[in-house]
Amino acid sequence: MSAPTTQQVEPRTPRRTLRGRPELYTDYAKDQALLNTPAKRFWTGLLLLAALVLPWMPFATRAWIGNLTVVLIYAIGGIGLNLVTGFAGQVSLGHAFFVGVGAFSAAFLGGSPGRAAGGLELEMWVWLPLSGLIAMVIGLAVAPLAARVRGLYLAILTLGLVFLGEHIFREWEFITGGFIGRSAPDPIVGGFNLYQRQEIFGVDVTREAIYYTFCLVILVVMALLARNLARSGSGRAFAAVRDRDIAAEVMGVPLLRTKVVAFGVSSFYAGVCGALLTIPFGQITPENFGGLAGLLLSVEFLAVILIGGVATISGSIIGAAFVVLLPRVVEIASQYIPFVGGQGSGAFLTVFQVNGILFGALIVAFLVLEPRGLFGLWLRVRNYWKAWPFSY
Repeated sequence: MSAPTTQQVEPRTPRRTLRGRPELYTDYAKDQALLNTPAKRFWTGLLLLAALVLPWMPFATRAWIGNLTVVLIYAIGGIGLNLVTGFAGQVSLGHAFFVGVGAFSAAFLGGSPGRAAGGLELEMWVWLPLSGLIAMVIGLAVAPLAARVRGLYLAILTLGLVFLGEHIFREWEFITGGFIGRSAPDPIVGGFNLYQRQEIFGVDVTREAIYYTFCLVILVVMALLARNLARSGSGRAFAAVRDRDIAAEVMGVPLLRTKVVAFGVSSFYAGVCGALLTIPFGQITPENFGGLAGLLLSVEFLAVILIGGVATISGSIIGAAFVVLLPRVVEIASQYIPFVGGQGSGAFLTVFQVNGILFGALIVAFLVLEPRGLFGLWLRVRNYWKAWPFSY
């Protein structure tokens, strides 16, 4: 008679996390996922839906849709600057130069030849990525020089690109049109003009709404690419170089290659930003991206990441909205403030001066009080309510 056998019963592994522990992760991949909580998935989907339907709202005027389009384009440029400054720790004041390179590349590749300037008349699906690639190639050429210095010296070196770019943009007439500049290229994709009033499925759609939707799609794609880059090995190398470059080199992180990659990717984003900006600008000139105007544009992009949040993709989008829309809000509010008026109105402060004061004060305030910007304030509010009513 044989002895009875006992069956080995293996413990069952739960297929899903318990309902009360939505942030209990069992592996590194789930913890680093893009939308790793139900709240993130819900709010991200809701915000995207709101952004899509915004141009169709009755209160959305053409002027405000145009302003929101500039917000989306500035967000792309802000993400690029955040990659090199926020994630990699390389201070750059020459972002306006690469934005100008992308703008004039788009005007040459997509524009028509004129009396002094040339043009290839390519469609947008060709000239948009090529504008970013041209800016990236120039960024990769400058990066080895910039990688040899850091801190204040790096800021001055990149600042020199803005004033050097003003001279190049003025003298290279065949590409830039010289002093008079050149017109924006037509954003045509497959025969469809993205900046022309169209009738789609029997609905009359304004050109501002069409171009806004296109820029929103480009922003979502570029933001996803940047977020995945930050989660990759290259992104962790950026953070290591930013926190302590000598320690990163000791651990095997190649400093030169990491900095060059950061400058190259940042320049690509700036080039795409400049190419998209040509459409709402209409006419681009060397003064838009060089000299004092270029310096102010670089400071605006720096304000985008400092006010929105350093080393965060979401912060770049929030900061772009703040920087672009604040002057419009000040302009509207100036009608009700007696000592603020337009240029030549004789008021104590002009709208331009108020904008400069606000930008300077906000940058200083966020650097001192909340280094992570508006995104950091949101994290504080979110964490407070997550822990409420407990204070620890």
